[in-house]
Amino acid sequence: MHAFDVLGDPVRRRILELLVDGELAAGDLVEVVRAEFGISQPAVSQHLRVLRDSGFATVRAAGTRRLYALDARPLREVDNWLENFRRFWTNPLQALATELARGQRERRLRGQPPPDDRSE
Repeated sequence: MHAFDVLGDPVRRRILELLVDGELAAGDLVEVVRAEFGISQPAVSQHLRVLRDSGFATVRAAGTRRLYALDARPLREVDNWLENFRRFWTNPLQALATELARGQRERRLRGQPPPDDRSE
């Protein structure tokens, strides 16, 4: 399965997001994914299998528990492939950062407080 086929599914992306901070038990993953997506435990297990089979996740036994961890190698391959396309968004994002910094500097020089981003 191609990396983008794996990453194209929101459930699998969510599982990877959960694994970013470290390994988690299969039961913990099932609990979160079932609550967020309303899918069955066997469906979550199928997504975990796809992630394992495609190399995005590893699993190890710890007694009766199965602990899943992120394997970053396929993500590095995706990142390498994306390198060819970064020029389409890197320069515009750098220009935006420059404009934001310029606006902050001008407000500071005028003695205006920065805008409040908090929603009430």
